[in-house]
Amino acid sequence: MKKLFYTLVLLFSVLLSAQTKKDIDFASQLKSSFSESTNCVNDFEKVLKPEELQSLNTTLNAFEKKYLYKIVIITTPSYAPFQSFEEFVLDIDKFLAKDPRLDPTLLIVVSKSLRQIQVISVNFIKYKLTEEETQKIISTYSIPELKKGDYYKALELASNEFMKKLQ
Repeated sequence: MKKLFYTLVLLFSVLLSAQTKKDIDFASQLKSSFSESTNCVNDFEKVLKPEELQSLNTTLNAFEKKYLYKIVIITTPSYAPFQSFEEFVLDIDKFLAKDPRLDPTLLIVVSKSLRQIQVISVNFIKYKLTEEETQKIISTYSIPELKKGDYYKALELASNEFMKKLQ
């Protein structure tokens, strides 16, 4: 009986580690992509056309140069190996905060496949942009466009509203 139990435990752990390896590979790929790039928009889910990606990057980079607030947008197909989308976003934010070139003032993470969006910001902009205002911007400008499937317009409209608040 013990032999069967240990065999099942071993088999189960091998299966879990194989799945976790794939998930960890995605998370490490995501983080290594950030260390190679200082772009404001990172489309890992491939929901944006190249010209849309370039347009958003140009707009957000120009805003950063003028006002010194960095808005980072990430699209992702998964939050694995994390337990939740929120945990994934917080970990990405902590990772980005380690490098001054990447540290976002405002981080927008969107997943088409998970149908989720989350925005987090640093504390020092709370007097310009409260959590309630952030929620209102996402609800008013992003969600309707996301429901239509227009991710570029959703991100563009939300980014423009965030930039107006941060000026």
